[in-house]
Amino acid sequence: MANAYVERVLGELNEKYPEQPLFLQAATEILNSLGLLVEKDAKYEKAKILERFVEPERTIMFKVPWLDDNNDIQINRGWRVEFNSAIGAYKGGLRFAANCDLGMLKFLGLEQILKNSLTTLPMGGGKGGSDFDPNGKSDAEVMRYCQSFMTELFRHIGPNTDIPAGDQGVGGREIGYLFGQYKRIVNEFTGTLTGKGRAWGGSLARPEATGFGNVYFCQNMLATKDDSFAGKKVAISGFGNVSWGAAQKATELGGTVVTLSGPDGYVYDPDGVGTEEKFNYMLEMRASGRNKVQDYADKFGVEFFAGKRPWEAKVDVALPCATQNELEIDDAKALIANGCIAVSEGSNMSCSLDAIEALQEAGVLYAPGKASNAGGVAVSGLEQSQNAMKLSWTYEEVDEKLQQIMKGIHDACVAAADEVGTPGNYVNGANIAGFLKVAEAMLQQGAVL
Repeated sequence: MANAYVERVLGELNEKYPEQPLFLQAATEILNSLGLLVEKDAKYEKAKILERFVEPERTIMFKVPWLDDNNDIQINRGWRVEFNSAIGAYKGGLRFAANCDLGMLKFLGLEQILKNSLTTLPMGGGKGGSDFDPNGKSDAEVMRYCQSFMTELFRHIGPNTDIPAGDQGVGGREIGYLFGQYKRIVNEFTGTLTGKGRAWGGSLARPEATGFGNVYFCQNMLATKDDSFAGKKVAISGFGNVSWGAAQKATELGGTVVTLSGPDGYVYDPDGVGTEEKFNYMLEMRASGRNKVQDYADKFGVEFFAGKRPWEAKVDVALPCATQNELEIDDAKALIANGCIAVSEGSNMSCSLDAIEALQEAGVLYAPGKASNAGGVAVSGLEQSQNAMKLSWTYEEVDEKLQQIMKGIHDACVAAADEVGTPGNYVNGANIAGFLKVAEAMLQQGAVL
């Protein structure tokens, strides 16, 4: 239950930003957890740490003009939200999606602060993006767009200032075009973007990292109940990078991944998405730009459920890996009724607030994305380290470091939840463990950004 300080800060946010529901949702979840901490020590309120924590240090908005293949000028909007630099340079992805707006990026940036803190790597929190949708665009159009976007963004980023990465709609192709334009403008080859190609500074295991990390975190959760993925049926949403990595690792650990989903519905594969052919086809689906999971059903002769979500399937573990609020209260009730024992978020803020409450009340192990999907930014941080040292680690070295980081995040969440008297509550644990490091740095650095 939030204390008076938290209620006041949330009230002020709701008055100032009523048009940003995703940001308000994220802030509500985080601040309600932090109420357990700030009520014990007046120093946070005295220094107005919460008020400073929920406001970005800097928000940059710009227009992005570009030429389409018909030689017509198009104009989109771009943003970079540099949220918090208390523990390191801003770090967070770029999202290209038609529904991208400032409120979405503020929600993602706020979560990113805690996510980056939990990795224990020296990374501040930021997020950026555009309302440009790369789906259906030619490679030439995407290249011209990325070049125009970076022509403005370059002046706000750098290896010791702000290090963007990929996110929804920004994969290896887009990072390549963005980096190429950055290098052209500044005349330097620096590790300013992560998610780069393997041949020019990228890290092994980066494409799989978010999905792998989510499964590693969930495996640690299951271990607290003397359980594992072995023999479990697993529902996964989406079919992009995160889903692809999660499906591979869950299969490797003995699970059977029975669902994938897209905007058109979901597929149920009783034999499991567990062969090299199927994993490779997921990559083909993503590269096609069709954004239809029915293609998988047609290819492998499995059942397709149009317009439905995979959470109605009877499974033991659910790994939402598609987008925010993809698992709502009715979905949570269906999972509970079907005996699901664990939900671990691969996407950011996968579950609505009432869905989280229902899962927790039912005793389902639940991991918030700021903890469970931190594997992606963790390996981005490792990519920065490799760039700075001018070396490259093996796949096995990166994967081992990823496993250690995810176990460390899990254990930190457990310890923080225990400390405030809410054992097993990974939401409170993640929010408090991530916040403590950032808040202490803010206190020590004084009344600055």
